[in-house]
Amino acid sequence: MKVALIYNENIIDPNDVINVFGTSTKEHYSSKAVERVARALEKGGHTVKVVEGDIHLADELKEFMPKVVAGENPGMVFNMAYGIQGHNRYTHVPAMMEMLGIPYIGSGPAGHAIVQDKVMTKIVLQKNNIPTPGFWVFRTPEDTYDDLVFPVIVKPKLESTSMGMEVVDNWNDLRAAVKVQIEKFEQDILVEQFISGREFAVGLLGNSPDIDVLPIVEINLDNPDQIQTISDKKKMGGVEKTCPAKLSKEKAEEMKQMCRKAFSCLGLNDYSRVDFRMDKDENLYILELNSMASLGTGGSFYYAAQTAGYTYDSLINKILDVAVIRYFGSSIQQQDAGVDLTQPLRVVARTYLRGHLQSLKETLRGFVNLNTHVYNIENVNQLGTTISKRLKHLGFSEHIHRQHDVGNFYYFKNHSESENDVLLVSHLDTHYGPDDLISFYEENDKILGSGTAESKGGLAVMLGALHALRFAKKLKKIRCAILLTTDDSLGGRYSKRFVKEYSKKSRYILGLKSASKDGGIITTCYGRSDYQIRFTSTAEQSGSDIHGIIPVLAKKLSAIEKLSKDEKDYRLRTTSIISKGSHGQTPNFATLTLICSYKTTKFGESLDSKIQTIMKKREAGSPKLDVSINKIQTRPPVLEEPSDTKFYELVEDLAKKHEIKIKKHSQLISSDISNVPIKLPALDGFGPIGHHYRSTKEYILHDSIVERAALLASVLFKCAEK
Repeated sequence: MKVALIYNENIIDPNDVINVFGTSTKEHYSSKAVERVARALEKGGHTVKVVEGDIHLADELKEFMPKVVAGENPGMVFNMAYGIQGHNRYTHVPAMMEMLGIPYIGSGPAGHAIVQDKVMTKIVLQKNNIPTPGFWVFRTPEDTYDDLVFPVIVKPKLESTSMGMEVVDNWNDLRAAVKVQIEKFEQDILVEQFISGREFAVGLLGNSPDIDVLPIVEINLDNPDQIQTISDKKKMGGVEKTCPAKLSKEKAEEMKQMCRKAFSCLGLNDYSRVDFRMDKDENLYILELNSMASLGTGGSFYYAAQTAGYTYDSLINKILDVAVIRYFGSSIQQQDAGVDLTQPLRVVARTYLRGHLQSLKETLRGFVNLNTHVYNIENVNQLGTTISKRLKHLGFSEHIHRQHDVGNFYYFKNHSESENDVLLVSHLDTHYGPDDLISFYEENDKILGSGTAESKGGLAVMLGALHALRFAKKLKKIRCAILLTTDDSLGGRYSKRFVKEYSKKSRYILGLKSASKDGGIITTCYGRSDYQIRFTSTAEQSGSDIHGIIPVLAKKLSAIEKLSKDEKDYRLRTTSIISKGSHGQTPNFATLTLICSYKTTKFGESLDSKIQTIMKKREAGSPKLDVSINKIQTRPPVLEEPSDTKFYELVEDLAKKHEIKIKKHSQLISSDISNVPIKLPALDGFGPIGHHYRSTKEYILHDSIVERAALLASVLFKCAEK
């Protein structure tokens, strides 16, 4: 990978900027430090160019960085530039990278802007109930506060590395310190309650929800009232440190949780350092965060990383790697270098996927932990955008079908022809509401969480298969298309016409729901009909004191339950009962929602007749009701056609070569392949092996991610050969 390492010189050259004005940066890396990072990246197998972060930066990057839109692999910026001048200097290079469309390590402009401003940081911490010392802001030395309690520590609000810090215990010294710092740093001054006690620094590496907290470092102060000054930090090796710090297990865990929460609340990325004080009663306070933690060999961040087992080279490459995963969902570490691409695709794909399993799991974690309930349109679209970025990185173009009632539908192609070799179909929505969501977690050989089996595991498998094909240099040989819908929980109510339209342009259609426990590939699935049934008291009885609709509904629900009990060819499920009364009176109207699944169209017709009879039947002694039955046939059943049988035989042959067991499976829950026109070869179940759809126990098997992604890669390539 091409990596541009950006840094700043310690003296502003007038040729580096249009004008010289404002506060110039007091922070920069030495040339030796920059060279050390460059060597570490080169040892990691990357092509590195060191670029000064000045007026010429965009032109330098334009010449060096790959043209991803032309199909080249992406490059990255390793940002070591603190900015040249002005306030919020940390934001300058990240903001330029955002504008230029170049991925970079570290936090974005918003995160840097908040964290560089110590006052804003403390406000955010307070709003999120994260302990931080009390504070006051001085714009002039004459400012006064009735609630100020000494001793306090005085520091400029927009600087770091302990610049200008001074502890004072009276108003005269405070005003003098504020006056000096305003003149020196040209900014407001933060006056903070001084916490006497122990001091700690905690390094963070990774991104939410997988943030790795490095071993805690204690700054060994001579006494609880000492502070660590900038001159202390510049001494050889800095202040003496202890790592891991001597803390109780409970206190260390409390500190780690505070760090993770602060990192997430402040919107930081990739790596950071959090500074703490702990008073004599062991109360913890976050002093500040550094969104560009020092990568110097004498800093606490590297000191903690060493304790965690990193070398300097591996730490630098790890920081790059977590940024790459954040952008593209997969690692670029050089574990791929030893793979022999002349081997069969199944061998190359499996080797690649095994080396990237952790990355795929982290991708899946992010998918699962995002609540994409069918009516949570914002989150559904966020997941679509996330996957879109990954697919564009793989060379796919995007077409969005914008929706209003549900999230947008996404259609992707990696070619420009009218016909696809293969169409992959999956969905972004789930039926889990905010109170039902089960977060990603692992238990023995299983990965559990909402949507793991039904859709999100399949999306991770798809990305793994496509990455493996690209690595094997096979992806461009496949005319591949992908349709992601957002209304599966509604039975494909709005998307069925798009499934039909894009299926007609494709030779093969694959669904990404999970395989059954025995490895089943879905060759048939049940149809689905939704019913909305409204009961209303008749006009002559609406004013009477009837117990009304509730007893009637109870009898009808009992009849429905008996109808589907022990029945294998169809199922009925009540999903909603709403009963209300006009003007606060006894309920006199109600709405009942049913979802029905049936094996064949004939069973669906029979079931419909029975539902009509049950709902319209009037029991003796019951009030007369008007019954309105609205049937929405959302998906027809799928029966195995000769084209499906032939396609399954192709998949079965590939599975044998992979030494993976598969079998035909009939699925009770309907699928998007229900809307694929007859005679087109369509199969579902190419996601990981899973079970317990739409329940708190929903899971997939850990190792099946690799197996099914490797099989999917082979099937996609075979579809292009046929």
